[in-house]
Amino acid sequence: MIPAYGTGALSDVTPAVLTALGVPGGGSTLDLPESRHVVLLLIDGLGWNLLRAHAGDAPFLAGLAGRPITAGFPSTTATSLASIGTGLPPAAHGIVGLSFHVGEHVAMNALGWTGDGGDLRKRFPPEQIQPARTTFERMVEDGVKVRVGVPAKHVGSGLTRAVLRGGDLRGILALGDLAASTSEPPDGDRTFRYAYHGDLDLLGHVFGPGSEAWRLQLAQVDQLARSIAERLPPGGLLLVTADHGMVRAADSVDVEKLSDGVRLLAGEPRVRHVYAEPGAAADVLAGWREALGDRAWVLSRDEAVAAGWFGPGLTDRIAPRIGDVVAAARGETVLIAPDAEPVLSALTGQHGSLTEAELRIPLLTYLA
Repeated sequence: MIPAYGTGALSDVTPAVLTALGVPGGGSTLDLPESRHVVLLLIDGLGWNLLRAHAGDAPFLAGLAGRPITAGFPSTTATSLASIGTGLPPAAHGIVGLSFHVGEHVAMNALGWTGDGGDLRKRFPPEQIQPARTTFERMVEDGVKVRVGVPAKHVGSGLTRAVLRGGDLRGILALGDLAASTSEPPDGDRTFRYAYHGDLDLLGHVFGPGSEAWRLQLAQVDQLARSIAERLPPGGLLLVTADHGMVRAADSVDVEKLSDGVRLLAGEPRVRHVYAEPGAAADVLAGWREALGDRAWVLSRDEAVAAGWFGPGLTDRIAPRIGDVVAAARGETVLIAPDAEPVLSALTGQHGSLTEAELRIPLLTYLA
């Protein structure tokens, strides 16, 4: 699959919310009901295919009106949160993966804003890595009261600063806190509340999507969404979406062994950015294609951009963040780096690539 940028991708959601709230300049092909009070709940790891397969564990969510849309590429949390926050595709906001080259021969992990042995917030300020105005800032400028709920440990994080700027930032402690903070009575004529829940993704990584622990967590997520919906004011709109789906890893390739001509390796097990030594890009591309065969789509940077993987709007500033070679795993293959990433390489559930299971996510609506 190729992400449906402009017609039904995650980057189209918050522009549609702008329009629903009457904020000028929204512009989206997603047709949302008009509302003066909108809640956007993002459930990390809730793929469309997974929700449909386990509808019995989430009867409220499964019964909502809605449709599948796609995440962007890579189908991973950092990239998707950037698309939610900015309303832009990855090529334009520049958070092009879990980790990517940011300069000075450094691959930065965008979730932690870390790399090269430490915290990179001073060396690579988040507001410079991602300088575009967020949709939250645009709402605030138009008079909308905005509340942004993130896990308490992420308040002040590099990624939060980069892509979730604007509004009243709240650190969320647990499910009940998330439900209460999100569904408090409106504190303005127009309100927008964004909330993120990450535990379903965590259990999918550790035990696998569809495991007993994952299904029991899905039931808790279902109750969370129901609790928020039941407390909406009249005419309030609840939107539920996700950042990616997930697959179970069943076949692995140690890509640390494909090091000839490689200067830097980034990304994650389902999608890799490979940065070549000067003059070696063509040889690296040929070597990775031969080694991976039909276990991955392996494209050059120019080919991946032309194919629409990252969407429109790529600039000379952002282009070097994309690998000289981009490898997206097929089927249930993972491209592991066990020495550099022992924990990540051992996870059962993985995501990031272009399969339907990873790209298709829900956009569900409930109008009070």
